[in-house]
Amino acid sequence: TTVAATTHIAEKAGIRVFATGGIGGVHRGSPFDVSADLTELGRAKMIVVCAGAKAILDLPATLETLETLGVPVIGYQTEDFPAFYSRSSGLKVDISVDTPAEIGRIALAHWDHGFNSSILVVVPPPEEVAIPNEQIEGAIQQALHEAEEHGIHGAVATPYLLSRVSQLSGGESLKTNLALLLNNAKVAAQIARSMTLKRKLDVLL
Repeated sequence: TTVAATTHIAEKAGIRVFATGGIGGVHRGSPFDVSADLTELGRAKMIVVCAGAKAILDLPATLETLETLGVPVIGYQTEDFPAFYSRSSGLKVDISVDTPAEIGRIALAHWDHGFNSSILVVVPPPEEVAIPNEQIEGAIQQALHEAEEHGIHGAVATPYLLSRVSQLSGGESLKTNLALLLNNAKVAAQIARSMTLKRKLDVLL
């Protein structure tokens, strides 16, 4: 499912934390083509752990849209907004934290003060599998050019682009994708555990 669909389902089920690879966002060269992921993040009380937005997107515009929607972007042990395959996009997060417990406290304070938007937690891909921006950008640009040539737009564009980038990078991007998914899931589990322990402590007190 998309991040938007997962957010909706998780919220209905009473789940407050989940992990994904990268969120959708504003498409390069098509500022009117905005993923429903951002709209859903702006209205659901959720902690979403990811490696930033997919690198095929317009990252500055995506961050601006998140700000407009009132979605705080928290860097987990980083001050830089990851670029999915790369550890930094050259953009900054709203705030950086060092522990899962800090994220839980920020989220609960955010919602206690009447905000109904999600908290976006961005985690850089593991250093040993991260691909430098300048290395992967060439593959992304070529994939975007080919998609335009073949008239590939809308919902089918993202799967096509990710698959083509994987081919052009000799499978390196797929290796990074799988590693960051596991890493994000680990961080999300730690956040969920810290929030559960806090709730139990609050009950005891």
